[in-house]
Amino acid sequence: MHPTSAASFFLLLGLSGCFKLPLSDEDDSDEFKKEDFAFAERYLKTHYNLKSNPSGLLKKSADSMASKLREMQAFFGLEVTGKLDEETFELMQEPRCGVPDVGEYNFFPRKLKWSQNNLTYRIVNYTPDLPKAEVDKAFKKAFKVWSDVTPLNFTRIRSGTADIMISFGRREHGDFYPFDGPSGLLAHAFPPGPKVGGDAHFDEDELWSTDAKGYNLFLVAAHEFGHSLGLEHSRDPGALMYPVYTYTGNTGFVLPDDDVQGIQTLYGKGEYDPHPDHPKTPEKCDKNLTLDAITDLRGETMIFKDRFFWRLHPQMVEAELVQIKSFWPEMPAKIDAAYEHPTNDHVLLFRGKKFWALKGYDIVEGYPKKLYELGFPRSVKTIDAAVHISDTGKTLFFTGETYWSYDEQNQVMDKGYPRIIEEDFPGIGNRVDAAYQKNGYIYFFNGPLQFEYSIWSERILRVLNTNSIFFC
Repeated sequence: MHPTSAASFFLLLGLSGCFKLPLSDEDDSDEFKKEDFAFAERYLKTHYNLKSNPSGLLKKSADSMASKLREMQAFFGLEVTGKLDEETFELMQEPRCGVPDVGEYNFFPRKLKWSQNNLTYRIVNYTPDLPKAEVDKAFKKAFKVWSDVTPLNFTRIRSGTADIMISFGRREHGDFYPFDGPSGLLAHAFPPGPKVGGDAHFDEDELWSTDAKGYNLFLVAAHEFGHSLGLEHSRDPGALMYPVYTYTGNTGFVLPDDDVQGIQTLYGKGEYDPHPDHPKTPEKCDKNLTLDAITDLRGETMIFKDRFFWRLHPQMVEAELVQIKSFWPEMPAKIDAAYEHPTNDHVLLFRGKKFWALKGYDIVEGYPKKLYELGFPRSVKTIDAAVHISDTGKTLFFTGETYWSYDEQNQVMDKGYPRIIEEDFPGIGNRVDAAYQKNGYIYFFNGPLQFEYSIWSERILRVLNTNSIFFC
């Protein structure tokens, strides 16, 4: 995270099919549509300074295009190939902020910050999507995100010119950066400075909300105000200043550590931080990595940690880290346990006393349900780990120092449970953080270690580091 002087825009990029797009005439021209290729060029032109040729056309040589693709892939942690493959093209279609991702490509030639800590803001007009009081509350809350961790103070004024002028507008709205109607640019802001410096504009053609519908005004505003204060984008997918828009929930927002480090580089620390425990984004190759849950989903492996999960697909070289709320806004931001039941094509996710069922990536109607509906006594408050054994049709649930066996076919708990983990699985410790089974083995995770356990010989064959699941 570093400060920058760049205007920012939130884009919602149009959706289309996923396929490999060729970069040169040597490729099969039937593999892509002209509008898709032009879309990719516009993306790189906007965010990575892919320049038009002298004739004014967007078409660039394969070498220039490949160079900018490599820049983008490196920024987002994708496999750096210089080719517009499916994974890269999918990321281009994500809702995102339009500030360029390369620091040397700015709308303004130098890095800026406010010279004073006492700043004013004015709400010039309102969206009809929300009551005025809700708009006021969203903006006040968005500023507080930053004032909580710095010496900055934000005061609202109701007339005159404020440091940060906030307004809603459509299409061309007076700053030479026009909006483009529904499902396009969401908002933009300017870095610190005179006149338009610091100002934030929101597209009135979008649906603004206080929850997951449309676009959450608080979350978009908090991101944009980061730019108003001088921050550029972060490569950290858990950061507020990450380029891609992500709904992260309506309550309990705490500014991630990466954003705190960035803003304090500019303005220093405040006297008192009401939320000192700022969440950090997990590093997959951390030698002390611990996990919350692991499950397969139709051939893809999902590995849960805090408010994130990694997606590991057999055809993907790198694991993709995403936030749980970005897939399921109505789900909790942390998962305790998970497992796939291949017979009914369901994945069950557990948090506290409740569990949800997924079919594909959709939550099954009628969920969440309570743990006791599976046959647990009401004294069981949470599940630490779960693993389905396909050869036996049993699902093992681990809670504290004990585990249960569930008969999936008859939908009842097996008699004689719970049993002690250490007695039946000696050597793996007295608790299990996460577990999954593959090719006749159960992999038990306990802290920074995982244990490869043979189902048929009933013994541990190998002890590995937890992070070895990512080939670290």
